[in-house]
Amino acid sequence: MKIEVWSDFACPFCYIGKRRLEGALEQFAHRDDVEVEFRSFELDPNAKRDVDYDVNDMLSKKYGMSREQAEANNRNLTEQARTLGLDYHMDKMVLTNTFDAHRLTHLAAKSGKREEMAERLFKAYFTEGKHLGDHDTLADLAVEVGIDRGEALEALKSPTYTQEVRADEQEASQIGVRGVPFFVIDRKYAVSGAQPSEVFLQAVQQAYQESKPLTVIGGDEGDDASCTDGVCAPKQ
Repeated sequence: MKIEVWSDFACPFCYIGKRRLEGALEQFAHRDDVEVEFRSFELDPNAKRDVDYDVNDMLSKKYGMSREQAEANNRNLTEQARTLGLDYHMDKMVLTNTFDAHRLTHLAAKSGKREEMAERLFKAYFTEGKHLGDHDTLADLAVEVGIDRGEALEALKSPTYTQEVRADEQEASQIGVRGVPFFVIDRKYAVSGAQPSEVFLQAVQQAYQESKPLTVIGGDEGDDASCTDGVCAPKQ
């Protein structure tokens, strides 16, 4: 079974959704049969790399709320994250463009470390207040998951993996993704948003059952309780 996860590192619900999916998979009897693949999605492709305002100012302007309302909203979000073991510090967040961070995950995929890289980027952004638009910062994070720093810097300073990010985003558009997180299970089921773990568990269980052939109980050849080849004659 394959679960594709479209998300953005600037999306607080994406990190929460990641944890809730993980919680569901911990309860799933066939966890070892599940592959999780993170896909790229930018909430704001036009975001600047460096800005002179914080998340509360951004929310106030975008949604027409007061700064006090924005702060209350972020406190509630921080509490949601805390129940999942996530330590959000919204006041420390450095708003930036996440395109290069997404490119870095494609580099990490070469060595099977894309999920590990995604986890490190989420924590860096929401807990540690690191600047995910800064190449040196990204290279340092890459080293922490076992990627050569020079290789990471070389990739970030070139257009490498641009096409891969755009391909993920184009595919998201084609299947109707309008917001993240967005989870696609075996290209049969989709879960939109950071749903409770119970919702994810139900979805993966149903998808898994449908992916497996029927298990036949009884019904051996010659069984007199079945019909074969158009004949329903009793056994002699």
